Amino acid sequence: MDRTRRRGARLRLALAGAATIALLAPPAWLWQDSLMPGTYSVMDMGYPDYGGALTHVAGTSEHSEHPQHPQHSGHSAGHTGHGAAARSLTSLTADPDREADVAITLVAREQRFRLPTGRPVDGYTLNGTSPGPVIHASVGQLVQVRLVNESVPGGITLHWHGVDVPGAADGVAGVTQDAVGVGGSFTYRFVAGQAGTFWYHSHQVSHEQVRRGLLGALVVAPERPSTGVVDVVALMHLYDGARTINGREGDVRTEARPGERVRVRVINTENGQTPVWVGGAPFRLAAVDGTDLHGPAPVRDTAVLVTAGGRADIEVTMPEDGSPVRVHVGGRAGVVLGSRSYDAPAVPRPAVTLDPLSYGTPAPLGLDADRPDRRFDYEIGRRPGFLDGRPGVWWTINGHMFPDVPMFVVAEGDVVRVRIVNDSGEPHPMHLHGHHAVVLSRDGVRATGSPWWVDSLEVGAGETYEIAFVAGNPGIWMDHCHNLPHATEGLVAHLMYEGVTTPFTVGGTTANEPE
Repeated sequence: MDRTRRRGARLRLALAGAATIALLAPPAWLWQDSLMPGTYSVMDMGYPDYGGALTHVAGTSEHSEHPQHPQHSGHSAGHTGHGAAARSLTSLTADPDREADVAITLVAREQRFRLPTGRPVDGYTLNGTSPGPVIHASVGQLVQVRLVNESVPGGITLHWHGVDVPGAADGVAGVTQDAVGVGGSFTYRFVAGQAGTFWYHSHQVSHEQVRRGLLGALVVAPERPSTGVVDVVALMHLYDGARTINGREGDVRTEARPGERVRVRVINTENGQTPVWVGGAPFRLAAVDGTDLHGPAPVRDTAVLVTAGGRADIEVTMPEDGSPVRVHVGGRAGVVLGSRSYDAPAVPRPAVTLDPLSYGTPAPLGLDADRPDRRFDYEIGRRPGFLDGRPGVWWTINGHMFPDVPMFVVAEGDVVRVRIVNDSGEPHPMHLHGHHAVVLSRDGVRATGSPWWVDSLEVGAGETYEIAFVAGNPGIWMDHCHNLPHATEGLVAHLMYEGVTTPFTVGGTTANEPE
């Protein structure tokens, strides 16, 4: 009897052990599979998505159609060599023999600084201030910025947000360059090809370094700027809970005389969408993300939503009676325009919100979006799992968690159409580096207003957008959520041109960490 009981006990113990192994083995495998190597190339992560294109296979005379979602197990060995001779991203630069028209040195420091109210901030500065200096250029000028890291630990870069710079100047640690360590420097060179409102910020540990002050505005004027227009930069940023405009808490006052036109360039550097509205006069939404709108009509009692990372140029004509105008930027504070008086009372946010999908009048797009060379899906979801060994509920792209996400592969000259679907339950401001895309539709409703070109697009929970662009800027480009903590949680993919390679890696001795 004892022997039988002992045998039964051993059997129960064995069965319990087997059951435990059966329960723990899948999570253990998922944990192990999620671990990132100490250093890796973005070219070796995930799987290639060719957008349904017929893609030439290098070294053969054959063509084959690559499915958009091939079977994937582990990380691929790279996605180069299809239809183009390999070239390094480091060769994608502005003319090295051309002299700079605008040259500036930015010195980055880790330091405690004070807002004008006296509030202390432990953060980072550029040339002793945060935000850093406003960089001004005109269309066609070559801009040269020398970045010097005096004391920011962990390294720094500068990304030119919304500017379609050459691939080598994009400023993404581990993709287009190594982070600049303490005592080092890096020089960015690019031609300002488009007039508009842009900004710059670090893309090394960006969720921390942007929040703590490594950012500034970039304004590119037309070759022949309009005369008699007052130009105002309004860069919004949150410092340790303090909401600021151009580094100041409270209102920013700007002189504007009766009858003058004023262009207020609102830059949203925060992680969420922000409303802007005008009290005291009608206004026009003159530009979005650095691109002028076609036929924008004056509106009143209407709010404009500015995407995280996005920009909105608000144009106001000052009242002839000399009364002041308040441009509300995200709340009670704002830009107050006036001459004899700046007593412009705050007004509540209007109930009506401007819809860029139908605002303005149509104009040619310059591309045939109905006959694209490549079609991609960018479906955002969320599910539990492991991200680099950390358990949690993480973002997914096309059903995959980082790093097993798609690498969207294009060829130079392609017309590209992308369907963005957000089933994640939260909004995402999606930012594509190196390109501007035109919005074709939202939730199946086609755009009917001015061409709405964006580099930062708010995709709300449950929304579907279709966008299109021409692949005219070779490189390897991030395509990520600009709620920067979301990027650290895996909401990052890349757009890659056939045949372009990069020598840079994430992690390792360089400590590159773009998110």
